[in-house]
Amino acid sequence: MDEVTEATPTATPRVVAPPAQFHSPSLTRSPLLSTDDRIEAVATKTPQSSSPRPRFNITPIGSPIRRALNLTRLDPHDAWLPITESRNGNAFYAAFHTLCSGIGIQALVLPVAFTILGWAGGIISLTVAFIWQLYTLYLMVQLHESTETGLRYSRYLHLFSASFGNGLSRLLAFFPILYLSAGTCVALIIIGGSTSKTFFQIVCGTNCNPNYLTPIEWYLVFTCAAVLLAQLPNLNSIAGVSLIGAITAVGYCTLIWAISVVKGRLPGVSYDPIKPPAQLERAFAALNALGIVAFAFRGHNLILEIQGTMPSSEKHPSRVPMWRGVKFAYLLVAACLFPLAIGGYWVYGVRIPSNGGMLTALYAYHSRDTSQFLLGLTSLLVIINAVSSFQIYGMPMFDSIEACYTKRKKQACPWWLRVILRTVFSFICFFVAIAIPFLSSLAGLIGGIALPVTFAYPCFMWLKMKKPKKYGIVWWVNWVLGVLGMGLSFAMIAAGIYVVINTGIQASFFKPH
Repeated sequence: MDEVTEATPTATPRVVAPPAQFHSPSLTRSPLLSTDDRIEAVATKTPQSSSPRPRFNITPIGSPIRRALNLTRLDPHDAWLPITESRNGNAFYAAFHTLCSGIGIQALVLPVAFTILGWAGGIISLTVAFIWQLYTLYLMVQLHESTETGLRYSRYLHLFSASFGNGLSRLLAFFPILYLSAGTCVALIIIGGSTSKTFFQIVCGTNCNPNYLTPIEWYLVFTCAAVLLAQLPNLNSIAGVSLIGAITAVGYCTLIWAISVVKGRLPGVSYDPIKPPAQLERAFAALNALGIVAFAFRGHNLILEIQGTMPSSEKHPSRVPMWRGVKFAYLLVAACLFPLAIGGYWVYGVRIPSNGGMLTALYAYHSRDTSQFLLGLTSLLVIINAVSSFQIYGMPMFDSIEACYTKRKKQACPWWLRVILRTVFSFICFFVAIAIPFLSSLAGLIGGIALPVTFAYPCFMWLKMKKPKKYGIVWWVNWVLGVLGMGLSFAMIAAGIYVVINTGIQASFFKPH
């Protein structure tokens, strides 16, 4: 490699590091390089020249050093932001985060979709949706690193903007991503607060006042617990929290379906799908049920963020351990979702409560013939999982908020400001939860809005970034899945709006139960 000359002494000093260390995490919260600089590989130094920029004369172009440089270009602000502040993640961390974000309370309403789709339609749609979203997950993992530009896309919106531009990113991806992050935090406060009240009633029994705290006060208790955990600095630091969240998610899902199946089917249970009288209503009801199935698969908006916490090099790209962690996590996701959906529908049939699904059914039908210890344990696991999931879904919002500060001030966000910003965000979610406590009733509509993030956009981004052979198998597969995903999204949104208008919801604004 030829010699490299540096800029004049008045220029900002450049970072000098061997290529093998470019992916290493920063040991401080200072960026590895300034905004206008690039990391340079230096063999020897020569007397200064008048050139304001260093010159690379590396030959051949495809040499290992050049490829190493391309794979390890760093965004100078990444060392300041919570998602990429630490890059020492591994396959285990990836599995913890993916499992914690991939299983949630939305899975408990899967049997509700079966009441419309029936046995065959429900199982087929759930299986197809699982395979489809696993394929798009694979695409996202592969798109994280670009060998052409040398960039790592550690945020979903960044990859979308790189593929289609900032305009389309704000128009098509911003609101679904906002809901999947901030909206999920609101839903978790609603679930965690209401379940905390139920847990208190189970533990106290008849010995204390069940209305010791109002629903709003229970929401506040849950939010305070979430705020305390939210002070962990970055995504890697909450790996232990995600592990606890993953264990509790698998625990309460297994407990709920196992208790229900052991108790047996309800007397006179019916499996005849609910069929509205009008043909249009039937079509919209089916689409709304598909929206519920789609909403059960969430977490794609966090895959790039999770992979961004890993070190990466040409010999050890991050996609290898990331995909290994994802496969393990979704093996457990399948082991939870399919028994919940199939076992829940077998036990309750069309009598499954539409609001709350399996959790509500467990309390409604088995509160007297089931051990209070098991009911209390189930509630406690739900609460712990909600607090844990709040951290990983809130992290992209913390990252975006702090990015506004770092871009303006050109420095890391101080700890006291970070505490204030995260506390304010959490309590904004608290106030929204109080204002819209019926958010879970809109699962079908919200599933349609968020569906492209999981099922459609990854296919289009793959076509744009990878440019597969035109009219080849990969080209056709991604075009068909992308177009089908967008079409289903528009149809589900229309169906969700129609169902809400036609059947109505208990819109109890500022009246949480």
